[in-house]
Amino acid sequence: MGGASIWHWIVVGLIVVLLFGRGKISDLMGDVAKGIKAFKKGMNEDDAPKPVQPSEPVRTLDHQAGATGAQTNAATTDHKVG
Repeated sequence: MGGASIWHWIVVGLIVVLLFGRGKISDLMGDVAKGIKAFKKGMNEDDAPKPVQPSEPVRTLDHQAGATGAQTNAATTDHKVG
Protein backbone atom coordinates (compact mmCIF):
# COMPACT_ATOMS: atom_id res chain seq x y z
CA MET A 1 0.00 0.00 0.00
CA GLY A 2 2.78 2.46 0.85
CA GLY A 3 5.11 1.53 -2.03
CA ALA A 4 4.79 2.79 -5.58
CA SER A 5 5.13 -0.16 -7.92
CA ILE A 6 5.60 -0.08 -11.68
CA TRP A 7 1.89 -0.79 -12.15
CA HIS A 8 1.02 2.27 -10.10
CA TRP A 9 3.08 4.52 -12.40
CA ILE A 10 1.67 2.88 -15.54
CA VAL A 11 -1.88 3.57 -14.35
CA VAL A 12 -0.99 7.19 -13.45
CA GLY A 13 0.63 7.67 -16.87
CA LEU A 14 -2.43 6.30 -18.68
CA ILE A 15 -4.75 8.59 -16.73
CA VAL A 16 -2.59 11.62 -17.57
CA VAL A 17 -2.55 10.69 -21.28
CA LEU A 18 -6.33 10.20 -21.26
CA LEU A 19 -6.97 13.53 -19.53
CA PHE A 20 -4.59 15.72 -21.49
CA GLY A 21 -4.08 13.83 -24.71
CA ARG A 22 -0.79 12.99 -26.37
CA GLY A 23 -0.68 16.21 -28.42
CA LYS A 24 -1.04 18.56 -25.47
CA ILE A 25 1.71 16.83 -23.52
CA SER A 26 4.15 17.04 -26.44
CA ASP A 27 3.25 20.71 -26.98
CA LEU A 28 3.81 21.37 -23.31
CA MET A 29 7.23 19.69 -23.40
CA GLY A 30 8.14 21.73 -26.50
CA ASP A 31 7.17 24.95 -24.71
CA VAL A 32 9.25 23.95 -21.69
CA ALA A 33 12.25 23.28 -23.95
CA LYS A 34 11.85 26.70 -25.63
CA GLY A 35 11.71 28.36 -22.22
CA ILE A 36 14.88 26.62 -21.10
CA LYS A 37 16.69 27.66 -24.30
CA ALA A 38 15.55 31.27 -23.89
CA PHE A 39 16.71 31.24 -20.26
CA LYS A 40 20.15 29.91 -21.20
CA LYS A 41 20.46 32.49 -23.98
CA GLY A 42 19.58 35.26 -21.53
CA MET A 43 22.14 34.02 -19.03
CA ASN A 44 24.85 33.96 -21.73
CA GLU A 45 24.00 37.52 -22.78
CA ASP A 46 24.40 38.72 -19.19
CA ASP A 47 27.85 37.12 -18.94
CA ALA A 48 29.11 38.70 -22.18
CA PRO A 49 31.27 41.78 -21.61
CA LYS A 50 29.42 44.95 -22.43
CA PRO A 51 31.14 47.47 -24.72
CA VAL A 52 32.50 50.49 -22.90
CA GLN A 53 30.64 53.62 -23.90
CA PRO A 54 32.58 56.86 -23.84
CA SER A 55 31.38 59.17 -21.12
CA GLU A 56 31.43 62.93 -21.12
CA PRO A 57 34.90 64.47 -21.02
CA VAL A 58 36.11 65.44 -17.59
CA ARG A 59 35.66 69.12 -16.92
CA THR A 60 38.22 70.87 -14.75
CA LEU A 61 38.15 74.27 -13.10
CA ASP A 62 40.82 76.82 -13.80
CA HIS A 63 42.58 77.37 -10.47
CA GLN A 64 44.13 80.60 -11.62
CA ALA A 65 41.14 82.90 -11.44
CA GLY A 66 42.09 86.07 -13.23
CA ALA A 67 41.46 89.60 -12.05
CA THR A 68 38.02 89.57 -13.65
CA GLY A 69 36.94 86.58 -11.57
CA ALA A 70 38.10 88.15 -8.32
CA GLN A 71 36.44 91.48 -9.12
CA THR A 72 33.18 89.79 -10.05
CA ASN A 73 33.03 87.87 -6.78
CA ALA A 74 33.87 90.96 -4.72
CA ALA A 75 31.30 93.05 -6.54
CA THR A 76 28.50 90.59 -6.04
CA THR A 77 29.22 89.84 -2.38
CA ASP A 78 30.11 93.32 -1.13
CA HIS A 79 26.78 94.96 -0.47
CA LYS A 80 26.37 97.60 2.17
CA VAL A 81 23.06 98.08 3.83
CA GLY A 82 22.16 101.40 5.21
